[in-house]
Amino acid sequence: QEQLAESGGGLAQPGGSLTLSCAASGRIFRYSAMGWYRQAPGKERELVAGFTDVGAVNYADSVKGRFTISRDNAKNTVYLQMNSLKPEDTAVYYCRAVGSYGPVERTYRFDYWGQGTQVTVSA
Repeated sequence: QEQLAESGGGLAQPGGSLTLSCAASGRIFRYSAMGWYRQAPGKERELVAGFTDVGAVNYADSVKGRFTISRDNAKNTVYLQMNSLKPEDTAVYYCRAVGSYGPVERTYRFDYWGQGTQVTVSA
C-alpha cells in the first residue's frame, strides 16, 4: 500500500519558491521521524531537512536559511518550504518516515520512502 504521498514538485525559476507536501497515515506520522532527501542526476542521495525523534530539526548546509521543514499534526503532513531556489537544487525529492510502534515484544518497525517528486530550477 502507499504509505507516503508526495506532491508539490515542479518547475521554478531561480529565486522562486516551491512547497513540497508529504502525507502519511496517522500511525506512521505519530511514531516516526520524518524528513526530506534529494538526489540529483549522477549524485548520491542526501538529507535535505529532517526532524529527529525529539523534535529537533537538521538542515543541510546548502539549504540553511532558504528551506524550512514543518508539520501539520491535524493533517498528518510534513512540508518543505523552499525559497530562493537555485539551479543546484534541481533533484528528485523524497519524503522518508522511519520509526516503530507497539509493545516491546511485538514492535513494528518501518522505513518508508515516498515515490519522489521532481524539482527543477531553471531560467
